[in-house]
Amino acid sequence: MAHEPLQTAHGGDFAGCRQLSVFLENRLGQLLRLTRIFEEGDVNILALSVEGSIDCAIVRLLVNDPDTAYKMLSDTGFPSSETEVVVVELPPGRRGIMVVCAALISGEININYLYPLIRGPDENPALAIQVDNLAGAAAVLQSRKFRVLQQFEL
Repeated sequence: MAHEPLQTAHGGDFAGCRQLSVFLENRLGQLLRLTRIFEEGDVNILALSVEGSIDCAIVRLLVNDPDTAYKMLSDTGFPSSETEVVVVELPPGRRGIMVVCAALISGEININYLYPLIRGPDENPALAIQVDNLAGAAAVLQSRKFRVLQQFEL
């Protein structure tokens, strides 16, 4: 009996924003050393999250130019990886985070972690959200009229 080759599903139409994760030793001055490497280039840190443990830390970054930042990290010996996150503008009012989380939960999207974005004075606050289903999260948020940002909009 002949078998058809396995087929994979096509990727979603949504491209998230590129997050860099950097692995640091949990030693005095390592975060400063990391942030200083971007002084040389035209890379701006837009969001930063640090998850520390006893001997190491994971620093998650959103930057305006992830290609240049990744090369700079590699050139300076920082172990790093890249993943995609959804970046969504928060609606006005006091309960913005709650309504975004509620929308994702109603769409059965699991939130792994989130952190705020630093934006300009004329822009709404935003969240970077790492989820188990990037395209699904974007679709749920957009269907509920949230503004989901693309990398070029950061």
